[in-house]
Amino acid sequence: MKRIASILLTFAIIAACLSGCSDKNRPDTDNPVTLTMWHVYGSQTKSPLNDTIDRFNDTIGRENGITINVVSVTSSSAIDKALAASANGEPGAEDLPDLFTAYPRVAEIVGEDRLLCWNNYFSADELSPFRDEFISEGYFGDKLLMLPVAKSFEGLFLNKTLFDRFSAETGVSVNSLKTFDGYFKTANIYYDWSGGQNFTQINDFYNYAYIGMKAYGGEFISDGKLNLNDEAFEKIWNSLSRAAIYGGICLDDGYAASRWKTIEIISNTGSTADILYQPEMVFYPDNTTEDITSVSLPYPAFTENKPAAVHRGGGLFAVKNEDERKNYGAYVFAKWLTEKENNLYFVTSTGYLPVTDDAFTSLLADTSIAEKESYRSLYNMISSMINSYELYALPLYSNTSDIQSRFEQNVKLVLKAAHKQYIEQTANGKSKEAVLDRLAASSLEELKRLSVKDM
Repeated sequence: MKRIASILLTFAIIAACLSGCSDKNRPDTDNPVTLTMWHVYGSQTKSPLNDTIDRFNDTIGRENGITINVVSVTSSSAIDKALAASANGEPGAEDLPDLFTAYPRVAEIVGEDRLLCWNNYFSADELSPFRDEFISEGYFGDKLLMLPVAKSFEGLFLNKTLFDRFSAETGVSVNSLKTFDGYFKTANIYYDWSGGQNFTQINDFYNYAYIGMKAYGGEFISDGKLNLNDEAFEKIWNSLSRAAIYGGICLDDGYAASRWKTIEIISNTGSTADILYQPEMVFYPDNTTEDITSVSLPYPAFTENKPAAVHRGGGLFAVKNEDERKNYGAYVFAKWLTEKENNLYFVTSTGYLPVTDDAFTSLLADTSIAEKESYRSLYNMISSMINSYELYALPLYSNTSDIQSRFEQNVKLVLKAAHKQYIEQTANGKSKEAVLDRLAASSLEELKRLSVKDM
């Protein structure tokens, strides 16, 4: 009996030790942790993710001694720059946050070895509900460094109120916007009808080029470099550049939603999450206002028999910490955020899509889950795209972020200069078509010259 008692006592001591060790590695109300976070969902004053985080902090977070402290809400490009400054230890840079949302390209910027491997915490059963096309984007080799929390597609957004007036006088219909050919022709007709106003803004020329090359059988990225010498690129550049040089496309920096408000544009292509920022009222130069109705349309197709679009949206990253409580706390938060009810609450406030099969199917089967009519229209549009579009994730390669950023800048720089030349030359009586042909060709050569480092 004494021997049995001794054995039982030994096991009890070992169990207590193991339990104590385990407790030290997990936060609780006696050993709480606070995790700092940077993200891109909304603004400092109106952020659906901040509202969702408040729910976590007040419930599961409080019960487990975990607090998420959002210290920055900004754009993806700004987060890229801030992360680079922090990772490189630049003077005045903030410390890396414990959590941040970003695109996969930041793994190279921060360094993969600094990032938490989510599949060291999530079990295979916990990862199995995620949609394959969403979670696969977060793997770097066998390491899941980016966990999907919200995804989006690209679409076309239209100020229907003002478009209807334009349509009534010109005969141009919404059906003209189904293809890029019709979209660009409409942009130029609107430019003339409006007395020189841009019709639209393309938020991502890089994505336009990537999908366009796919549609025509080419590859925009070849061996980690831009492939601008392909005939397919010349084809998509010719139609884009002629519309931009003519004046139908806005080439300025900044957000499309801001230009909607002041009627600088009445449409744009971009992430379905843009709906979060779209105004319901516009302001005219004479200070009068008008309520508007906007609609969501599928991303224009390059060829009618092969529509395609980018699926996009960053994911959640965590920086590895020597304090294992923080790593485990990041897991608890990430698991909670991607559970069906919580994920649907968050994404339907932002125009994003949930990341698990169950939540995704539920939303598209019953779009009334979204409270606003404009959001229900958006999800109905996405549902139609799911059934007919080929969806692509953007590729990762060395210096992805820099190359993508420079391409956007170079496109705008080249086309702005060409538009200015077009105005000057046609004002002198030169043939509009001849000038367009010449400037479309010369702008392509100039783009190649500027992009030579990336080719």
